Amino acid sequence: MGKPKVVLGVSGGIAAYKACELLRRLTESGHEVRVVPTAASLNFVGEATWAALSGNPASTEVWETVHEVPHVRIGQAADLVVVAPATADMLAKAAHGLADDLLTNTLLTARCPVVFAPAMHTEMWEHPATQENVATLRRRGAVVIEPAVGRLTGKDTGKGRLPDPEEIFEVCRGVLARGTAGPDLAGRHVVISAGGTREPLDPVRFLGNRSSGKQGYALARTAVARGARVTLVAANTALADPAGVDLVRVGTAVQLREAVLEAARDADAVVMAAAVADFRPAEYASGKIKKKDGQEPAPVALVRNPDVLAEISADRAREGQVVVGFAAETDDVLANGRAKLLRKGCDLLVVNEVGEAKTFGSEENEAVILASDGAEVQVPYGPKEALAEVIWDQVAPRLAPRRA
Repeated sequence: MGKPKVVLGVSGGIAAYKACELLRRLTESGHEVRVVPTAASLNFVGEATWAALSGNPASTEVWETVHEVPHVRIGQAADLVVVAPATADMLAKAAHGLADDLLTNTLLTARCPVVFAPAMHTEMWEHPATQENVATLRRRGAVVIEPAVGRLTGKDTGKGRLPDPEEIFEVCRGVLARGTAGPDLAGRHVVISAGGTREPLDPVRFLGNRSSGKQGYALARTAVARGARVTLVAANTALADPAGVDLVRVGTAVQLREAVLEAARDADAVVMAAAVADFRPAEYASGKIKKKDGQEPAPVALVRNPDVLAEISADRAREGQVVVGFAAETDDVLANGRAKLLRKGCDLLVVNEVGEAKTFGSEENEAVILASDGAEVQVPYGPKEALAEVIWDQVAPRLAPRRA
């Protein structure tokens, strides 16, 4: 089996220089890459750079090497086409089937998965024309990554920044891994919580847990690769922002509840992967609690935090919404998991054994996915991305039919 063939389209935005890093990651991971830049993009990065980095010629016109019919052959031979950056102009051309250069011709002839990584000013991204073009492309099966929020050109800041090339690469890797399976979450909005909440005791101390957020982030990345619009509610994580997600940062269980309930209003699925503290201190000390010589510290009174999983399971924001919970257990794992599934009322419960050297902070995981209909799916020890894929495999067929 030969190397996967990837076409890297580069359109004319200032973020074109970042595509060099994406190209490096693709080639170093064993992909054969053909760069197809637009004429406008060559104002930022020249043909010689693309040819040197990819080891293949880079051209913009359909009239070069005409005997090879490049405007047809490049797209036909590709296993993946990724356009990064994708400007508003490029999205409009792709949505309307225009073909005035080699890249747009390639997009029309490609029968493989296509990924667009938009980059533009906030006003251009939010314009109704751009949003309709994005919706059209997604409806046709393309994966359009949500742009990041951050510094743009000049002094402007907002949504429209090209996501980190490493994160775009992870999306491409996920799309390629799915092969012809297609974006089965296209047109869906999924909400994922990740990380661990922290309940403040005083200005310097808190009650927390060992959750790193890696499983929730893996769920977010795989959902993006499957075409979903993703809202990620992240509690106290130190991980790179996944490409293509709307990221909401929270600290406490109460803040997480508010963010999840808000995002879940129009969500097709909610996956509660965060480790939410069951209790919080009954009182918050406004100053640091001091040690007193010869005295034991006063007991810390605790109160219950809201049960977010049970709440959203009992009161679905929309009909047919799928709710997934996680159960981190240290003993009687399956028995406790089955009891929790009944108690919480969710559709799926991902049950795993945890401990100081298990799961938390690790790159791997193993679990049993319990379903409210009695089904059980064993997921063997492996990368957290693999578990995430199985979870979405279980969610997808349970989703309500798409609205017209």
